[in-house]
Amino acid sequence: MTTMNLMPITVAGASGRMGHMLIEAILSSDDCRLSGALDILASPALGQDAGAAQGRVTGTAVTADLHAGLQGASCLIDFTRPDGTLAHLKVCRELGVKAVIGTTGFTDTQKAEIAEMARDIAIVMAPNMSVGVNVTLKLLQMAAQAMSTGYDIEIIEAHHRHKVDAPSGTALKMGEVIAEAIGRDLKECAVYERYGHTGERDPSTIGFSTIRGGDIVGEHTVLFAGIGERIEVTHKSSSRATYAQGSLRAARFLAGQQRGLFDMFDVLNLR
Repeated sequence: MTTMNLMPITVAGASGRMGHMLIEAILSSDDCRLSGALDILASPALGQDAGAAQGRVTGTAVTADLHAGLQGASCLIDFTRPDGTLAHLKVCRELGVKAVIGTTGFTDTQKAEIAEMARDIAIVMAPNMSVGVNVTLKLLQMAAQAMSTGYDIEIIEAHHRHKVDAPSGTALKMGEVIAEAIGRDLKECAVYERYGHTGERDPSTIGFSTIRGGDIVGEHTVLFAGIGERIEVTHKSSSRATYAQGSLRAARFLAGQQRGLFDMFDVLNLR
Protein backbone atom coordinates (compact mmCIF):
# COMPACT_ATOMS: atom_id res chain seq x y z
CA MET A 1 0.00 0.00 0.00
CA THR A 2 1.47 3.37 -1.01
CA THR A 3 1.60 6.33 1.34
CA MET A 4 -1.12 8.05 -0.66
CA ASN A 5 -3.50 5.15 0.01
CA LEU A 6 -3.07 5.37 3.78
CA MET A 7 -5.75 7.11 5.86
CA PRO A 8 -4.49 10.63 6.74
CA ILE A 9 -5.10 11.39 10.42
CA THR A 10 -4.44 14.53 12.46
CA VAL A 11 -3.81 14.25 16.21
CA ALA A 12 -4.84 17.01 18.62
CA GLY A 13 -2.86 17.52 21.82
CA ALA A 14 0.14 16.04 20.03
CA SER A 15 2.66 16.71 22.82
CA GLY A 16 0.54 15.21 25.62
CA ARG A 17 0.64 11.68 26.99
CA MET A 18 -2.30 10.54 24.91
CA GLY A 19 -1.07 12.46 21.89
CA HIS A 20 2.25 10.60 21.99
CA MET A 21 0.42 7.28 22.23
CA LEU A 22 -1.84 8.11 19.28
CA ILE A 23 1.07 9.18 17.13
CA GLU A 24 2.94 5.97 17.95
CA ALA A 25 -0.14 3.90 17.05
CA ILE A 26 -0.57 5.72 13.73
CA LEU A 27 3.10 5.35 12.82
CA SER A 28 2.94 1.63 13.66
CA SER A 29 -0.25 0.93 11.70
CA ASP A 30 -0.25 -0.42 8.17
CA ASP A 31 -3.25 1.59 6.94
CA CYS A 32 -2.89 5.06 8.52
CA ARG A 33 -0.48 7.96 8.25
CA LEU A 34 0.08 11.07 10.34
CA SER A 35 -1.06 14.08 8.31
CA GLY A 36 -1.10 16.71 11.05
CA ALA A 37 -0.27 17.37 14.71
CA LEU A 38 -2.01 20.10 16.71
CA ASP A 39 -1.19 21.68 20.04
CA ILE A 40 -1.80 24.89 21.96
CA LEU A 41 0.22 28.06 21.39
CA ALA A 42 1.99 27.63 24.74
CA SER A 43 3.31 24.16 23.85
CA PRO A 44 7.13 23.93 23.73
CA ALA A 45 6.71 21.26 21.04
CA LEU A 46 5.50 23.76 18.41
CA GLY A 47 7.61 23.54 15.27
CA GLN A 48 9.20 20.25 16.30
CA ASP A 49 8.68 16.99 14.45
CA ALA A 50 5.59 15.26 15.82
CA GLY A 51 7.52 11.99 16.24
CA ALA A 52 10.40 13.51 18.23
CA ALA A 53 9.21 12.05 21.55
CA GLN A 54 9.30 8.57 20.00
CA GLY A 55 12.66 9.18 18.31
CA ARG A 56 10.89 9.06 14.95
CA VAL A 57 11.05 11.42 11.98
CA THR A 58 7.57 11.92 10.52
CA GLY A 59 8.05 15.04 8.44
CA THR A 60 5.01 16.51 10.22
CA ALA A 61 5.61 19.47 12.51
CA VAL A 62 3.46 20.28 15.55
CA THR A 63 1.41 23.40 14.87
CA ALA A 64 -1.21 25.59 16.54
CA ASP A 65 -2.66 26.58 13.16
CA LEU A 66 -5.86 24.54 12.96
CA HIS A 67 -6.39 24.99 9.24
CA ALA A 68 -2.80 23.99 8.44
CA GLY A 69 -2.90 21.01 10.81
CA LEU A 70 -6.21 19.71 9.46
CA GLN A 71 -5.58 20.38 5.79
CA GLY A 72 -5.57 17.11 3.89
CA ALA A 73 -6.74 15.02 6.86
CA SER A 74 -9.66 12.63 6.57
CA CYS A 75 -10.05 12.35 10.35
CA LEU A 76 -9.06 14.16 13.54
CA ILE A 77 -8.46 12.24 16.78
CA ASP A 78 -8.94 14.51 19.78
CA PHE A 79 -8.28 13.78 23.47
CA THR A 80 -7.90 17.33 24.77
CA ARG A 81 -10.22 19.67 26.69
CA PRO A 82 -13.86 20.53 25.88
CA ASP A 83 -13.26 24.11 24.73
CA GLY A 84 -10.32 23.06 22.56
CA THR A 85 -12.23 20.15 21.05
CA LEU A 86 -15.15 22.41 20.10
CA ALA A 87 -12.77 24.86 18.42
CA HIS A 88 -11.19 21.97 16.50
CA LEU A 89 -14.58 20.61 15.44
CA LYS A 90 -15.64 23.94 13.98
CA VAL A 91 -12.69 23.81 11.61
CA CYS A 92 -13.32 20.11 10.91
CA ARG A 93 -16.85 21.02 9.90
CA GLU A 94 -15.55 23.77 7.64
CA LEU A 95 -13.02 21.47 5.94
CA GLY A 96 -15.16 18.31 5.89
CA VAL A 97 -12.87 16.40 8.23
CA LYS A 98 -14.38 13.58 10.32
CA ALA A 99 -13.57 13.31 14.02
CA VAL A 100 -12.97 10.80 16.80
CA ILE A 101 -13.52 12.49 20.18
CA GLY A 102 -12.16 10.98 23.38
CA THR A 103 -12.35 14.24 25.32
CA THR A 104 -14.49 14.15 28.47
CA GLY A 105 -16.10 16.77 30.70
CA PHE A 106 -18.52 18.28 28.17
CA THR A 107 -21.58 20.13 29.45
CA ASP A 108 -25.03 19.28 28.07
CA THR A 109 -24.89 22.48 26.00
CA GLN A 110 -21.54 21.49 24.51
CA LYS A 111 -22.83 17.99 23.73
CA ALA A 112 -25.77 19.55 21.90
CA GLU A 113 -23.33 21.69 19.91
CA ILE A 114 -21.40 18.57 18.89
CA ALA A 115 -24.64 16.84 17.85
CA GLU A 116 -25.43 19.84 15.67
CA MET A 117 -22.01 19.65 13.97
CA ALA A 118 -22.61 15.94 13.33
CA ARG A 119 -25.36 16.92 10.91
CA ASP A 120 -22.56 17.89 8.53
CA ILE A 121 -19.64 15.59 9.42
CA ALA A 122 -19.30 12.09 10.85
CA ILE A 123 -18.20 11.98 14.50
CA VAL A 124 -17.48 9.14 16.91
CA MET A 125 -17.66 10.42 20.48
CA ALA A 126 -17.11 8.16 23.46
CA PRO A 127 -15.76 8.74 26.97
CA ASN A 128 -13.54 5.70 26.54
CA MET A 129 -12.21 4.29 23.27
CA SER A 130 -10.97 1.02 24.77
CA VAL A 131 -12.56 -2.04 23.21
CA GLY A 132 -12.48 -3.76 26.60
CA VAL A 133 -14.26 -0.89 28.35
CA ASN A 134 -17.03 -0.87 25.78
CA VAL A 135 -17.50 -4.63 26.07
CA THR A 136 -17.67 -4.02 29.84
CA LEU A 137 -20.44 -1.46 29.26
CA LYS A 138 -22.42 -4.09 27.39
CA LEU A 139 -21.92 -6.55 30.27
CA LEU A 140 -23.10 -3.90 32.74
CA GLN A 141 -26.22 -3.33 30.69
CA MET A 142 -27.03 -7.03 30.89
CA ALA A 143 -26.18 -7.25 34.60
CA ALA A 144 -28.30 -4.23 35.50
CA GLN A 145 -31.34 -5.62 33.73
CA ALA A 146 -31.05 -8.85 35.71
CA MET A 147 -30.35 -7.11 39.04
CA SER A 148 -32.64 -4.10 38.82
CA THR A 149 -34.08 -4.75 42.28
CA GLY A 150 -32.53 -6.02 45.49
CA TYR A 151 -29.02 -4.79 44.66
CA ASP A 152 -27.28 -1.54 45.58
CA ILE A 153 -25.18 -0.16 42.73
CA GLU A 154 -21.89 1.64 43.35
CA ILE A 155 -19.33 2.81 40.78
CA ILE A 156 -15.71 3.27 41.90
CA GLU A 157 -13.11 4.80 39.60
CA ALA A 158 -9.41 5.61 39.96
CA HIS A 159 -7.14 7.72 37.75
CA HIS A 160 -3.78 9.49 37.80
CA ARG A 161 -3.22 12.69 39.76
CA HIS A 162 -3.32 14.88 36.63
CA LYS A 163 -6.92 14.12 35.63
CA VAL A 164 -8.99 17.29 35.97
CA ASP A 165 -12.60 16.04 35.83
CA ALA A 166 -14.47 13.76 38.24
CA PRO A 167 -16.11 11.37 38.10
CA SER A 168 -14.42 10.15 34.95
CA GLY A 169 -16.32 10.20 31.70
CA THR A 170 -16.16 6.41 31.66
CA ALA A 171 -17.68 6.16 35.15
CA LEU A 172 -20.49 8.49 34.12
CA LYS A 173 -21.09 6.45 30.97
CA MET A 174 -21.30 3.32 33.10
CA GLY A 175 -23.87 5.07 35.26
CA GLU A 176 -25.86 6.17 32.22
CA VAL A 177 -25.88 2.65 30.75
CA ILE A 178 -26.99 1.11 34.05
CA ALA A 179 -29.64 3.76 34.72
CA GLU A 180 -31.12 3.37 31.26
CA ALA A 181 -31.16 -0.42 31.61
CA ILE A 182 -33.21 -0.22 34.81
CA GLY A 183 -35.48 2.62 33.73
CA ARG A 184 -33.99 5.43 35.80
CA ASP A 185 -32.61 8.89 35.00
CA LEU A 186 -29.00 9.20 36.18
CA LYS A 187 -29.43 12.93 36.80
CA GLU A 188 -32.08 12.12 39.39
CA CYS A 189 -30.56 9.04 41.06
CA ALA A 190 -26.79 9.68 41.05
CA VAL A 191 -25.05 10.33 44.39
CA TYR A 192 -21.60 11.87 44.02
CA GLU A 193 -20.82 12.86 47.62
CA ARG A 194 -21.36 11.37 51.07
CA TYR A 195 -20.32 13.16 54.24
CA GLY A 196 -21.60 13.33 57.77
CA HIS A 197 -24.95 11.87 58.84
CA THR A 198 -26.33 10.66 55.51
CA GLY A 199 -29.04 8.33 56.75
CA GLU A 200 -29.64 4.90 55.26
CA ARG A 201 -28.80 4.29 51.66
CA ASP A 202 -31.63 4.99 49.21
CA PRO A 203 -31.92 1.77 47.16
CA SER A 204 -32.92 3.70 44.05
CA THR A 205 -29.62 5.60 43.88
CA ILE A 206 -26.40 4.89 41.99
CA GLY A 207 -23.33 5.91 43.98
CA PHE A 208 -20.00 7.19 42.65
CA SER A 209 -16.60 7.18 44.35
CA THR A 210 -13.51 8.85 42.90
CA ILE A 211 -9.83 8.14 43.56
CA ARG A 212 -6.99 10.30 42.20
CA GLY A 213 -3.35 9.42 42.67
CA GLY A 214 0.01 8.60 41.15
CA ASP A 215 0.11 7.32 37.59
CA ILE A 216 -3.03 5.14 37.57
CA VAL A 217 -4.07 4.91 33.91
CA GLY A 218 -7.68 4.02 34.65
CA GLU A 219 -9.59 1.56 36.82
CA HIS A 220 -13.36 1.15 37.06
CA THR A 221 -15.40 -1.21 39.23
CA VAL A 222 -19.17 -1.47 39.37
CA LEU A 223 -20.45 -3.14 42.52
CA PHE A 224 -23.87 -4.80 42.63
CA ALA A 225 -24.34 -5.47 46.37
CA GLY A 226 -27.24 -7.67 47.38
CA ILE A 227 -28.16 -9.62 50.49
CA GLY A 228 -25.87 -12.63 50.76
CA GLU A 229 -23.86 -11.87 47.63
CA ARG A 230 -22.20 -9.16 45.62
CA ILE A 231 -21.06 -9.01 42.02
CA GLU A 232 -18.14 -6.85 40.92
CA VAL A 233 -17.48 -5.98 37.28
CA THR A 234 -14.01 -4.47 36.89
CA HIS A 235 -11.94 -3.08 34.04
CA LYS A 236 -8.32 -2.02 34.54
CA SER A 237 -6.15 -0.22 32.00
CA SER A 238 -2.39 -0.64 32.26
CA SER A 239 -1.57 1.35 29.13
CA ARG A 240 -3.11 4.12 27.05
CA ALA A 241 -2.31 1.99 24.02
CA THR A 242 -5.79 0.45 24.31
CA TYR A 243 -7.35 3.89 23.88
CA ALA A 244 -5.16 4.59 20.87
CA GLN A 245 -5.98 1.31 19.15
CA GLY A 246 -9.68 1.81 19.81
CA SER A 247 -9.43 5.32 18.34
CA LEU A 248 -7.92 3.98 15.13
CA ARG A 249 -10.71 1.42 14.97
CA ALA A 250 -13.19 4.29 15.27
CA ALA A 251 -11.40 6.23 12.53
CA ARG A 252 -11.65 3.22 10.22
CA PHE A 253 -15.37 2.97 11.00
CA LEU A 254 -15.82 6.64 10.05
CA ALA A 255 -14.30 6.01 6.63
CA GLY A 256 -17.65 4.47 5.68
CA GLN A 257 -19.80 7.28 7.15
CA GLN A 258 -20.67 10.64 5.67
CA ARG A 259 -22.29 12.33 8.65
CA GLY A 260 -23.87 11.54 12.00
CA LEU A 261 -22.97 11.11 15.67
CA PHE A 262 -21.79 7.63 16.66
CA ASP A 263 -20.23 5.96 19.68
CA MET A 264 -18.10 2.86 20.28
CA PHE A 265 -21.17 0.62 20.44
CA ASP A 266 -21.69 1.54 16.79
CA VAL A 267 -18.01 0.95 15.98
CA LEU A 268 -17.99 -2.47 17.68
CA ASN A 269 -21.48 -3.49 16.56
CA LEU A 270 -22.68 -3.89 20.17
CA ARG A 271 -26.19 -2.49 19.67
